[in-house]
Amino acid sequence: MVQGVGFRPFVYRLAHRFNLSGWVRNTSGNVTIEIEGQETDIDRFLVSLKEEAPPVAHIRDVTTETIAIKGDSSFTILESKAKAGEYQPVSGDIATCPECLKEVFATDNRRYLYPFTNCTNCGPRFTIIRDIPYDRPLTTMQRFVMCPDCQAEYDDPLNRRFHAQPNACPRCGPSLQLADEGGTAIACDDVLEKTAELLKKGNIVAIKGMGGFQLACDATDGDVVASLRQRKRRPGKPFALMMASIGEIKRHCLVSPIEEELLLSAQSPIVLLRWRRNTSNITGDVAERNKYLGVMLPSTPLHHILLRQAAIPLVMTSGNISEEPICRDNDEAIRRLKGIADYFVLHNRDIYSRYDDSVYLVERNEARALRRARGYAPSPIVLPFQSKQILACGAEEKNTFCLTRDRYAFLSQHIGDMDNEETLEHYEDTINLYQRLFRVQPEVIAHDLHPEYRTTRYALKTAEEKGLKTIPVQHHHAHIVGCMVENGVQESVIGVALDGTGYGSDGKIWGGEFLVCDPKGFERLAHLEYIPMPGGDTAIRKPYRMALGYLLTLLGKDTPLESLPIISRVPAEEVAIIKKQLEQGLNAPLTSSAGRLFDAVSALAGVRGEIEFEAQAAIELEMLTPDDLSHFDAYPFTIEPENGMLLVRLKDLITAVVGDVASGSPIPTISGRFHRTIADIIVSTCRMISERTGVKSAALSGGVFQNRLLLNLAIDGLEKEGFKVFSHRIVPTNDGGIALGQAVIAHFSR
Repeated sequence: MVQGVGFRPFVYRLAHRFNLSGWVRNTSGNVTIEIEGQETDIDRFLVSLKEEAPPVAHIRDVTTETIAIKGDSSFTILESKAKAGEYQPVSGDIATCPECLKEVFATDNRRYLYPFTNCTNCGPRFTIIRDIPYDRPLTTMQRFVMCPDCQAEYDDPLNRRFHAQPNACPRCGPSLQLADEGGTAIACDDVLEKTAELLKKGNIVAIKGMGGFQLACDATDGDVVASLRQRKRRPGKPFALMMASIGEIKRHCLVSPIEEELLLSAQSPIVLLRWRRNTSNITGDVAERNKYLGVMLPSTPLHHILLRQAAIPLVMTSGNISEEPICRDNDEAIRRLKGIADYFVLHNRDIYSRYDDSVYLVERNEARALRRARGYAPSPIVLPFQSKQILACGAEEKNTFCLTRDRYAFLSQHIGDMDNEETLEHYEDTINLYQRLFRVQPEVIAHDLHPEYRTTRYALKTAEEKGLKTIPVQHHHAHIVGCMVENGVQESVIGVALDGTGYGSDGKIWGGEFLVCDPKGFERLAHLEYIPMPGGDTAIRKPYRMALGYLLTLLGKDTPLESLPIISRVPAEEVAIIKKQLEQGLNAPLTSSAGRLFDAVSALAGVRGEIEFEAQAAIELEMLTPDDLSHFDAYPFTIEPENGMLLVRLKDLITAVVGDVASGSPIPTISGRFHRTIADIIVSTCRMISERTGVKSAALSGGVFQNRLLLNLAIDGLEKEGFKVFSHRIVPTNDGGIALGQAVIAHFSR
């Protein structure tokens, strides 16, 4: 990872320090350095090359050979050289470095309050690059001709802006413009100062950031946050926040040292932090019924200036209508965000690739990706083998795709849910960009087993057009192999895959799975028992239907509903329809999904009967759970063998939940007991599988493991039983990690 991270100037400075002559050159495939000097100085140079590399650089290996002395008198930086078919990893965009930030707020600096200040250590990379090598003519900065001062910096190998491709200043670089809701320019002396005033007066402003537009408003104003929800069609899902400094974040949230390090990192992701609700003035409408706030620091000079001038925490959410891709271009934003934003902050530096903010949490003292995008993608995941050139198309929700070649897996930035044509277009454009940047011509295309996924249809259509082989991959097998790869595991594991939906090899909807697997194959040895979903996908949006599916299937059709608050409010005619669906198997597909079990218990306990965003019922159930579960007993359950399979029977569990609700047990008690039960199911099932197979490693994957409480309970329980436990950190445990597993499985398929 040496493109766009100031690597050649670093080499130049090292060569001067050790009195070496020669040259350094970027190529499409590597960095080539020729050095000449005293042997001891060369040895010191080689050690420093690895130990002192720029913070965002990553050196996989260095190969050397001895050549004849040339007699060079100086060290120079040569022009980049393109080589057909060769490539290098490309850096993600990098948050503003301390040196640039100091200049931005220095009144005597020519870049004072300039929102596009950058250097080789920070600024846009992936969002502006069209092709490699990473040189200005191959970026969207091509149109901006540097002034003499900027050109002098760019040409000086000892300057930190040497070959900084986005280098610019107020005289020669991009500029801001403020526009009203219709896109008409508004004259003002200082765009960001005026924007700060508008935000403090309760306006919603669309701001063109590094990878696309963001919608901003005052996070302390409940009315404007409610208005943004209504306009953006995002009724309940939490909003991300941006705050000016780590000190301000600590006034609103608890921040551990690892969380602080993550917030201040060059990637600068959104981090989910424990909310100090009692002392924070952030409106509760930002994250209703939630213990956590998603918070980030400014990652560009534009955001630093705006946050300092506004002096309030801001909602900073994706510039789109719910579930559409983030807006990228000025005209597109004015068209698509009309009716949402009151004003627009526009600029004339084009964005080549859309880029959402990354989202992380810290658990068990490790940073864990929930959404991998800005700052992280397209940095590759190193594979423990030489891979074929493969395109893995990913999942239908939280989509990413993956391209592999050599020892690299290039997992894309977050694309989103494949619900509309705009997202599909973004998906196809980004696949084309990655294939071009990394010189990948797929030999094989991998896709999900589900025949109706848009990603599956794209895979089949593309393969037919190009005459390529396709490999269907079972969803939960991909989940587990993705976890294995990022942990460097190649031997068989017991894979615990818990999520909401995944198409099973038997045609049913899986989601509570225990597999013994490796990249070459899997055997399903246990699962949660199948329960019908009354109304199919409607049962996902209305968890009370899933609750009725469990009640009527396991406890009988005459189960009294009066003692269950949410269920008792379901109209009698709807209950009659659901009973008929269950009796006749009409639009009631069978599922083993752990996600649906969480939904059902949430509804039974009286937490959430209908949802406004994915997994809302399960999240709110988790949020009501006490931190300390040591005094809670698990609910009963049974694990029974059937036709060579272990089935986790849930009748006793559901009966006990209903009993607790009827007796007036508090919701936190019910939730605490339920979480402990799921962890016990995981541990008990893995122990039984291990006794049968001898496998003593477990890999945990699937969206249910975004639940911090369950993740900790499961890992603690498995480790007490002597299991070696693997979980996700680098790639998301949700469907954002599916494509990596698909690619690896496809490589080993015959």
